[in-house]
Amino acid sequence: MNRSDLARSLAQKTGTSIKQATESVNALFGDSSGGGILVAELAGGGSVGLVGFGTFSVKSRAARTGRHPQTGAAINIPASKNMGFKAGTKVKEALNS
Repeated sequence: MNRSDLARSLAQKTGTSIKQATESVNALFGDSSGGGILVAELAGGGSVGLVGFGTFSVKSRAARTGRHPQTGAAINIPASKNMGFKAGTKVKEALNS
């Protein structure tokens, strides 16, 4: 499912127009003009918890040394931050039933 499929499904489920649903999806996740609510909250160091669905949070990865796959030379991989997701109970149950 891609962004337009998600907007179309949201419009059907809520009885709104596809345009309104697309605006809602873009407000939550962001679009070509910038990040949405979810990205803004994570960028600010917060987390987003949706009861029954899961929690989005920021995970930090420490700097480390890796190996170049072709030459085998040691390379330094800088520290970075990534988005993490921990599925909620209802999602886990739905996936494992």
